[in-house]
Amino acid sequence: MLKLATLAVTVGAATAAALQGSRRTADERQADLAWDQLLGAAAAPSERFHPSMVAGLPEPAQRFFAYAIQPGTQLSAAVEITMEGELSLGTKEDPKYQPMRARQLLVSPHGLVWRVQAGSGWLRMSGSDGMVQGRSWTRFWLFGLVPIVRAGDSPDHSRASFGRVVAEAAIWSPASVLPQANVQWRELDADTARATVTHRGMVQEVDIRVNAQGQPLWVRIPRWTDANPQKEFRVQPFGGELSDFRQVGGYRLPFRVDGGNFFGTDDYFPFYRARVRDIRVL
Repeated sequence: MLKLATLAVTVGAATAAALQGSRRTADERQADLAWDQLLGAAAAPSERFHPSMVAGLPEPAQRFFAYAIQPGTQLSAAVEITMEGELSLGTKEDPKYQPMRARQLLVSPHGLVWRVQAGSGWLRMSGSDGMVQGRSWTRFWLFGLVPIVRAGDSPDHSRASFGRVVAEAAIWSPASVLPQANVQWRELDADTARATVTHRGMVQEVDIRVNAQGQPLWVRIPRWTDANPQKEFRVQPFGGELSDFRQVGGYRLPFRVDGGNFFGTDDYFPFYRARVRDIRVL
């Protein structure tokens, strides 16, 4: 009887492991498919930047585009980013930063796919976060065996994901926030402009603060999120500071981004510290 019981436990464990492995493989395939769908949603570059495109914008926005895009640059909203850095698994008082490596495809306003490996030792995690064609998800695995985060496919999650898309578009895809039917600009003060982006019935504002040369200092959004002690979805300030700007095919983009929740308040700390290794404008 003992042998039979041991055999049953072994078979059960093996079956459970196989099922989890199948789910992880399915997650990876869905991320692959989403990546391809997002590439398909990207419009082929057809225009080149000219300062006249932004002549009617508020002065801080004009300054931003003059800094971010050189005249004659081919305009594309599709950006592929390879990054490393740190993610916090703790609090402001005890951040518990863990190493992070990720590859991301961003095509605003259609969505993004962020595929990441993070952690070390007993906290090694992998998974993806994204939004494509109205669907959104967050799926992470511990050691590739134990599902630790599975969220998405809800109006709340999609709204939160769209906030991330728009914030990162302002950071790494300036062509996607040029004035057009779904992007409207207005001035907040002498050095800050706000873009309002609409897509699939969703509306998201993003503020960009620039210096005298037009270099963005920070980006901030009112984000719909449940990243709070109550775990309740509500609007909270989210944003990040930008630095280490480099030339990338006619664009000037930040290679260092430190961001997090409650940006601009006493509760802010950068849970996300990204150091870009490579950016490709597609």
